[in-house]
Amino acid sequence: MGIWLEGKPLADRIRDQVAREVALAREAKGTVPGIVAVIVGDNPASQSYVRMKEKACRALGLWSEVLRLPAGTTRDVLKARIDELNAADHVDGILVQLPLPPPLDSQEAISWLRPDKDVDGFHPYNLGLLMENRPGLRPCTPTGIVELIKSTGVAIEGSEAAIVGRSMIVGKPLAAMMTNENATVTVCHSRTRDLAQVTSRAGILIAALGKPGFFGPEHVKEGAVVVDVGSNAVSDPAEIRRLFGDDPKREQDLRDKGYTWAGDVHPRVIEKAGWLTPSPGGVGPLTIAFLMKSTLEAYQHRRG
Repeated sequence: MGIWLEGKPLADRIRDQVAREVALAREAKGTVPGIVAVIVGDNPASQSYVRMKEKACRALGLWSEVLRLPAGTTRDVLKARIDELNAADHVDGILVQLPLPPPLDSQEAISWLRPDKDVDGFHPYNLGLLMENRPGLRPCTPTGIVELIKSTGVAIEGSEAAIVGRSMIVGKPLAAMMTNENATVTVCHSRTRDLAQVTSRAGILIAALGKPGFFGPEHVKEGAVVVDVGSNAVSDPAEIRRLFGDDPKREQDLRDKGYTWAGDVHPRVIEKAGWLTPSPGGVGPLTIAFLMKSTLEAYQHRRG
């Protein structure tokens, strides 16, 4: 039986560190890091995520603001508002909440950000620094995953790592980070042949496929570190029972919300893995914690 690898203890340590440094900045300079989230439209998941970011900023002493734009916002209007934030000296960090509603182009919008204010680390310049293993603002979720793996005490250097998923948000930047840590990395995806054969060789498995409970014990090497990045809303009672059995909490979720959250990894993998992140409660807390840290770093870099 493996160990549940929860993200909250590490996230709490990162948040405490940020809160201390923000307090020191306020005392020394009379200013604190400032971040603006840009959200277009009314996607419920995006709205919820932005509210969590606002709450985290208040708790840690950062200044934050949300720029809410209607779903019909044009390309030119969005660019003009981002240009204003780029020029605003009191704004240290800008994040564009993804996905943007069509026909807006998410990658184009990210490219409008000043690289030194791109606290999500998705600007092409910052991704280039990552590829060159040079200091810069880093994507928050991949950063959290790497630090969470390190917290197990398992050496990344020399390990074989399989990353299932090739998105620009997780898979691709994470592959670069793990390579920079001297892991031997295989990036898999929905068209990988004999996926279980590839993943079951890996001492470190990161699952970011977006299919609830897809990865079973046959996909996992005995004693591996398994990081489940999946966050899937499951509403089918039969599917919930397949994943969780007769779990009263999941049944209560279904009654109260009409769905429950499930990861990409089946919970029974804990019987074979050395470590497995729960979903929810694994990677999620780290994403926001490292966003707060990234905002602090942007502030420190800009203000010396």
